[in-house]
Amino acid sequence: MESTPANSDFPLSAKYDTDWTLEHSMGPNVLLLTEFLAQAMDLRSGMRILDLGCGRAISSIFLAREFDLQVWAADLWVPPAENWERIRQADAAGSVFPIYAESHALPFAHDFFDAIVSIDSYHYFGTDDMYLGNHCVQFVRPGGQIGIVVPGLVEEWPPGDVPAHLRPYWGFELNSLHSPDWWRRHWEKSGLVSVERADLMPSGWKHWMDSVALLAQIGNVPGCEEEVEMLRVDDGRNLGFARVVARRNPASPDL
Repeated sequence: MESTPANSDFPLSAKYDTDWTLEHSMGPNVLLLTEFLAQAMDLRSGMRILDLGCGRAISSIFLAREFDLQVWAADLWVPPAENWERIRQADAAGSVFPIYAESHALPFAHDFFDAIVSIDSYHYFGTDDMYLGNHCVQFVRPGGQIGIVVPGLVEEWPPGDVPAHLRPYWGFELNSLHSPDWWRRHWEKSGLVSVERADLMPSGWKHWMDSVALLAQIGNVPGCEEEVEMLRVDDGRNLGFARVVARRNPASPDL
């Protein structure tokens, strides 16, 4: 097996075996996205981290290994027993803890985590105006961070005004994609967090297209070919990855 080609912007994820990453991926290169998010976060050894919507938990394994963190790998779609076997095989059993959890019913104590991260999943549940305050922010301590990387838009367009070249690919579920500025407003209007970073991954659309093209070759994620074509046609004009990092306001109430 060969490793991912070295990338000076993402040296940590470049160390990992490409075949292993592809085998356990459910979408675009999750290790690269996790490293991109970590670059904007204040992660310190020994912190307790919630990896919300962790999929097959390789982002959790990566965070535990590279930053010496304790990571709770929470997911609804992948059974904890399956993730536990993957965690054990990666020699991360002492620092990554798989949990079955639905994002609206997280089974944790308030203020328990030092940070919450969510990689390529928060847009499935977090666009609701009520989600952050009712179901998420209370589990991170005051002053702790919440960080996400999600597929997104360069800029918002008027409702229903999908660019013509994207219309053949645009199902209703893609309406959950938003720009970094949209996410900043969405979180800050709650008054519960202060957004520290809201930006796009440089050449994110290209990383997205290239990694999904590899998944299409091995055929373990349905629909990849159409996704690759959508990204190729768009050529970075509208699509990419949005990164948002916020800190829970110390004065926010115990929810």
